[in-house]
Amino acid sequence: MLTLLLSSALLWVAAQGYADPGACSGACTTHDPAVIQRSSDGTYFRFTTGNEISVAKASSLDGPWTAEGSVLPGGSKINLAGNTDLWAPDVHQVGDLYYLYYAVSTFGSQNSAIGLATSSSLDAGTWTDLGATGVQSSLGSAYNAIDPNLIQVGTSSYLTFGSFWDDIYQVKMSSNAETSSGSAYNLEYNSTGTHPSEGSYMFAYDNYYYLFWSSGICCNYNTAKPATGSEYKIMVCRSSSPTGSFVDKNGNACTSGGGTVVLASHDYVYGPGGQ
Repeated sequence: MLTLLLSSALLWVAAQGYADPGACSGACTTHDPAVIQRSSDGTYFRFTTGNEISVAKASSLDGPWTAEGSVLPGGSKINLAGNTDLWAPDVHQVGDLYYLYYAVSTFGSQNSAIGLATSSSLDAGTWTDLGATGVQSSLGSAYNAIDPNLIQVGTSSYLTFGSFWDDIYQVKMSSNAETSSGSAYNLEYNSTGTHPSEGSYMFAYDNYYYLFWSSGICCNYNTAKPATGSEYKIMVCRSSSPTGSFVDKNGNACTSGGGTVVLASHDYVYGPGGQ
């Protein structure tokens, strides 16, 4: 994931071809991966949807990856349906602790919330669930509060999130990044079809902030594929500020359907996303 995003930033003006997927050995089949390198010893940790947020680790991004257990084997303390089937982890070092944001929801529902767990080491069995961050949604909300992603800018922290409905939103977080501290605002909106944008990821590079997201239909390819071009692909916009406004390479606003394709189906790769 990190290699892909850094490469994408360097290729803001789209290249004509796509790089092949990188090598991976060991426990490689995952959904919604988040990868971080432990500062104390350089070990890589990968957190994924499933098994109450699965934990795996390796000495290299290539692997071999070894499954280590779960972040929250008892589920989340958030009182919502789906609190024993946690989704879409996002992990960062905040001060001396590691923060892992996660989503509680059920498929197709807006009854959703973003939670937070912390650890001093990243290892399975060391995580403490802090529960709700205050970022949540219900039927009729403008957004769906899943797919969290934190970015730290100086002493400020922002959480980007969203899936379908009015797509990608952001909210400023408290000084310790544990709870929201303001109202959410829109960063990206695709008015076509079912508004299929989700899985945002933001990072800073060379005086710009890059907002990546997955666009299209993601799932159940083994039973039925969507119309050609409607499957998952990775998009990007950028801004000189982490709060926007974001535009694509042609200057189109991200909130008005803008977005540059970074990675799409090609050769033997179908529906790339979940970056």
